[in-house]
Amino acid sequence: MQEIKVFSKINCMQCKMVKRFLDDKNIDYLEINVEEQPEMIDYVKSLGFQTLPVVETTNKVFSGFRPNELKELLA
Repeated sequence: MQEIKVFSKINCMQCKMVKRFLDDKNIDYLEINVEEQPEMIDYVKSLGFQTLPVVETTNKVFSGFRPNELKELLA
């Protein structure tokens, strides 16, 4: 299975929804909290995003809580 990174921040409702979805499906992911690792903010911006959460895999990157995109990660 491909590595999944979730860029998030504290008190972000959509971030919590993404993590809950992945947890409920027993999908492993690496959470990168940009408040704890502020150097990652520039990386997220380099991907073309201004808002969190950002979900990054080997071949896909998207922002927000998108159940259809997340379901594709189950395949």
